[in-house]
Amino acid sequence: MAIQTQNQQDVFRPSGNYPPTIWGSSFASLSSLDSEFESYTKEVEILKEKMKDVLEQPTKELIGKIKFIKLLCRLGVSYHFRNEIEDQLNHIFTHLFELLEDNDYDLNIVATAFQILREHGYKMSSDVFNKFKDSDGGFKKTITNDVKGLLSLYEATFFRGHGEDILDEALAFTRQHLEILAEQSSPHLANYIKKALVLPFHRNLERLEAKKYIAFYEEEESKDETLLRFAKLDYNRLQLLYRQELASLSRWWKDSDVAEKLDYSRDRIVEAYMWAIGPHFEPQYSVSRILVAKYIEILTLIDDTYDGYATIDEVQHFTAAIERWNIGAIDDLPEYMKILYKFTLNFFDEMEKDGYNTCYAKETFKEMVKAYYVEAQWFNNKYMPAFDEYLRNGLVTSGYRAIPAITFLGMENIVGAKEIQWVETNPKIIRAARLISRLRNDTVAREDEKKKKDGPLSVDCYMNEHGVSKEKAIEEKAIEETKKMCEDAWKDMNEDCFNPSVVPMFLLKYYVNLVRFIEYLYTHDDYYTYSSGLKDDITSLFLEQLPL
Repeated sequence: MAIQTQNQQDVFRPSGNYPPTIWGSSFASLSSLDSEFESYTKEVEILKEKMKDVLEQPTKELIGKIKFIKLLCRLGVSYHFRNEIEDQLNHIFTHLFELLEDNDYDLNIVATAFQILREHGYKMSSDVFNKFKDSDGGFKKTITNDVKGLLSLYEATFFRGHGEDILDEALAFTRQHLEILAEQSSPHLANYIKKALVLPFHRNLERLEAKKYIAFYEEEESKDETLLRFAKLDYNRLQLLYRQELASLSRWWKDSDVAEKLDYSRDRIVEAYMWAIGPHFEPQYSVSRILVAKYIEILTLIDDTYDGYATIDEVQHFTAAIERWNIGAIDDLPEYMKILYKFTLNFFDEMEKDGYNTCYAKETFKEMVKAYYVEAQWFNNKYMPAFDEYLRNGLVTSGYRAIPAITFLGMENIVGAKEIQWVETNPKIIRAARLISRLRNDTVAREDEKKKKDGPLSVDCYMNEHGVSKEKAIEEKAIEETKKMCEDAWKDMNEDCFNPSVVPMFLLKYYVNLVRFIEYLYTHDDYYTYSSGLKDDITSLFLEQLPL
């Protein structure tokens, strides 16, 4: 018999007032022909071999190889050549010192080499930029009109670690001058600079960066037409795969009818799929993307349920039911929670039927639900936790322990017991990923949460702990402090990617890419909740093919 904590007619249930889905079920009927995908794949494989020959060409000088590798990365096709790129960069890094000693390379070349090597885990020294500083310790005025050099240096600064003051200085210097140069450059270059100033490569979604750079590269006089066609074909090929995945997800979501039954929650299956693409866009991770998108929608339902809609008694019973993990526990829940509980258990049951071991995923899910319950208790009791207490719980509700657990189910052939053990040591890169996710979300969500009178966020806890008033200037100072914490966390992540040895580089990059999506998602607002901010990019990623 379902519990009745009080007469259900008397329970006040505040609406989340979330905007409705932009897409409805329009993606459910999205189709793409297998023959079209196969046609793209056939030409991609032919051009891939040609690009591989260029990459491994023994007569190609090392700087030329670095430039070519950068093109492969920025055009979104480097995943085809991971082993070959690793071999080339190993060789380049071994000879880097003598290469720089024997040649007076310009800023663009040095910064490009720095970007590419650090991006792939090689800690090239930031001292290489000292040659571009004058006797007074500032950057030389002669480089202020070197647009591509400044842009490369700007992008390079986002791979910095702790104590690299020269890169902190370079970021401020390049940003200042690029803002000026953007107004003086050709429309082709100005548009690219302005987008980079909002979101640099290392802080943006890889697929969006690829499409942006393809458009930029197409306007370059020195472009390689074969490479450009290869990038366009591969982009269109993957888009067809994404359409198939998104159509399957949309049908699953529509058939469940959960969006109608639990209409107080955010209906965001399309945006959840975009989130799933962030960490790994490559074709071999199709199963993982679909599982993660479904899971993110489930977490959204639970978050919205706990975040003010359910009573504290209902939240307590649901948390206990999740801990029991037995369909018999459904009798202790109100009707709407029965729907949510059954939907959640069915998701895990389906994975188990498909042969997945969900023990670890269940453990992390239970932990996250308990953390949601803690937040609900804080709100119900009007309790303001200390900043550190808030963060301990908030790092769990960031989702960046629970979501990877589902991701890894779709990557069982490359993520095994050793990698999971590493994850559970909570290394620096993972702590940083969770911290950034929590703080970025809190910063943009604060005004909205205050309107809904939800529980405390990190900024509130920081201000309360430091005994400061709610004056706007003080509030802005608290927000700036959390932004600084995020920048320091990025430095932690970068440092953990230098010369990796404990786990493969792809696993480290997975966490970096999770955070890149967070940076994109919360650029100006909470674009997951207010998803009109994602509309143009979703249309671009999934519906608009590149002209060949």
